Order: sequence, then structure tokens, then C-alpha cells
Amino acid sequence: MKIRKAYKFRLKPTIEQAQQLKRIAGHCRFLWNKVLSINLDRLKNHQPLMWYHEADFWSKLWKSSNEYAFLKEVPAHCLQQKLKDLDKAFRDAFDKKQTGKRLPTWRKLKIHNSFRFPEPKHIQLDNRRVKLPKLGWISFFKSQSIQGELRNITISQSANYWYISFQVELEQVDAISQSMTAIGIDVGIEKFAALSDGKLIEPVSAFKKWQSRLAKKQKQLAKKQKQSQNFKKQVFRIQKVHRKIAEIRRDFLHKTSTQLSKNHALIVVEDLKITNMSRSAKGTVEEPGVNVKAKSGLNRSILDQGFAEFKRQLEYKQTWSGGLFIKVNPKYTSQRCNACSHTHKDNRINRSRFVCQNCQYSDHADVNAAKNILAAGHAVLACGETGLPDSMKQEPLQNREKVAA
Repeated sequence: MKIRKAYKFRLKPTIEQAQQLKRIAGHCRFLWNKVLSINLDRLKNHQPLMWYHEADFWSKLWKSSNEYAFLKEVPAHCLQQKLKDLDKAFRDAFDKKQTGKRLPTWRKLKIHNSFRFPEPKHIQLDNRRVKLPKLGWISFFKSQSIQGELRNITISQSANYWYISFQVELEQVDAISQSMTAIGIDVGIEKFAALSDGKLIEPVSAFKKWQSRLAKKQKQLAKKQKQSQNFKKQVFRIQKVHRKIAEIRRDFLHKTSTQLSKNHALIVVEDLKITNMSRSAKGTVEEPGVNVKAKSGLNRSILDQGFAEFKRQLEYKQTWSGGLFIKVNPKYTSQRCNACSHTHKDNRINRSRFVCQNCQYSDHADVNAAKNILAAGHAVLACGETGLPDSMKQEPLQNREKVAA
């Protein structure tokens, strides 16, 4: 099967190249906002939207004018990719199948600094440097070799650093997992994850640990004059904290998901709706919410863990390693006894203690839930081979029974 991977490295641009990168990102952001403004006006006046082909036509006219001649500094396909991204954002906003639909938002300075080179034929790669249109050769910190056929390159900025992402496509033979064990995973706040074998994974809670430092720097920013040099320096300090939080969380999720994927052929998780779980409790003016402050803190803790990203990483890593990944209904998993299947809310005494009111079976509450999740995954497997990878379907029956055991 063909898979796509991305390799991300930090760039080492010269001062002139860094300025050029800022200009290209700024011009792409300007084009996005201009076409977005036109479309929002058209929506307000009940007129047809400007889709990609029309927007591309106008962008070429704008480049030939005196007022918008600065767009010529940007490689044409970078502008086209930005228009395609905006086109997709509008189509997703009106797609009834998409969850959480909303109109595209404005691109802001220091937040949305990125652009993409979609044509590999315009790119030259030479060990630790890459040649890009209108930028020339740019060096980067290469921490690993790039394998596969290059598909596109994305340049992005985080704090004061520029990064380059190489997306490649490579052919991978259907792998067969080297492990024969199965695991159920229950994610939570107090413990990041509880495994059905009794192991507990402590959370990293990156935002919680850096929250006080971030709040202090934001208070310092509020006292500075907007757009002054000190203001810009303080913004950069805040961005560094945000980048640090994101890097800590990303490192933790990758290491945890990789370890679980390597050691287990079957991984079963709950199909949690994170968007619904972290929804605000403010309510409306007519019907205000209750316990808003407590719910706000809970939402912050949920988003700090990165559950959705954790599931995403487990899913594709299991596919690459030849394992199986199953999502099951989370209903009653924390209230059901794993020993006798008695289900009642009183079974869970508190956050960490589970005592069945029927058979007196006791266990860590999250571990008991993880065992129920694994049992639900076994039930899915028992219903048929739907969703099984080809490599597992071709395995002898006795080997597949070991996986499901």
C-alpha cells in the first residue's frame, strides 16, 4: 500500500532569506483575507461565492496592476495553493457531513505564517539544503534521512523560527505485527491512560505546568504600548512559551503511542467526542449555564491532554505496523463490572476506586473501564472480519485467535 509521511526540520535561513519568507507568507495571507472579504460580502448580499477558478483569474489580474504588483514576489503556485485551501474551507463550511461547520476565519500576523510548494519538479534537494523558487538554496537541520518520493513542501513559522515539512509518498508492504497481545485503553484527566493490563500512564499536562508563566508574560504584554518594539519582543516571548507547551505535548504523545503500537497487535479505545466533551457551559442570556468556571477548567484539562491527536497517532501507527485499531462505544464502560457485567453508577465509588455492588469485585476504576473497552473490542472482532487488515485476514486461524486472546 502507498502511505504518505512528513519530515519536519528547522530552517537556517540568512537574514535576507528570512525577510523574503516573511514577505511571501504575508502576501499569501493578504490574498486569503482579500478573497475571504469578497466572499463574505457576497454571502451578505446573497450572491454566488467566488470559487477557486474565479479567484485565480482575479489574482492574476491583481498581480498585473500597480496596486497589487507586490504579489509578483510570490511564486505563482504558492498563491494558487492558498486559494485552493480557502476554496476547500468554504466547501467544508457548507458540507452537511462535516462536523463543527463554520466559515473560514481571517489569517492573522504571527499566527498564520505558512505557504506550500506543490510541485516537486520546481524543488531541488541536496542533503542538508533545499532550493526553492525565488528563495534559492536554504540550509536546514537534518535529523534523519528523507525516504520516499517527494510530493510537496510546506514552509511555516513558529515563534521566531522557520520550519520546512517534506511530504513524501512511499510504497509499504502490508506489515504483520510482531506482537500477539491486545490492550484496551481508557483515557482520563487524573491518569492520562489506564491500560487493561493494569498499567497507568501519568499525564504530562504541559499547559498546566506552564500556565502561570504564560499568564505572567501576558500580563506584562498588557502593560506595553501596542506595536512598540517592546510589545513585539514580549509577543515573541509568549510565542516561545506556546511552542514549548506544544513540543512537550507532541513529544509525549508520539513516544507513548509508538511504544503502545510496537508492543500490541490490537489496540481498542473509546470513540470519544472531544468536541462535545469540551463544549462551553456558558449557555445563553436567557438560559445561563451552571458551574461555568469548573466546566471551563475541565475543558482546559481535556484539551491539554491531546486525546484526539493520541487516537490519530495510534490509528496510523497500527496501520503501518500491521496491527489493528478499534474504536468502541464509550457508553457505561466506567460503570460496568468487568467480572459480572453488573452496570450501575454506584459501582464507581470515586475517581479511582471501583467496587461492584453485585459481586464485590474491586479494581482501579480506570483499569476496570479499560478491561471493558478491550472486551467490547473483542466483541467487534467476533462479529466478523470487517475492518481487519489484509495481512491479518490471511493469517492462520490459530494465529488470529492469539491476537484476540
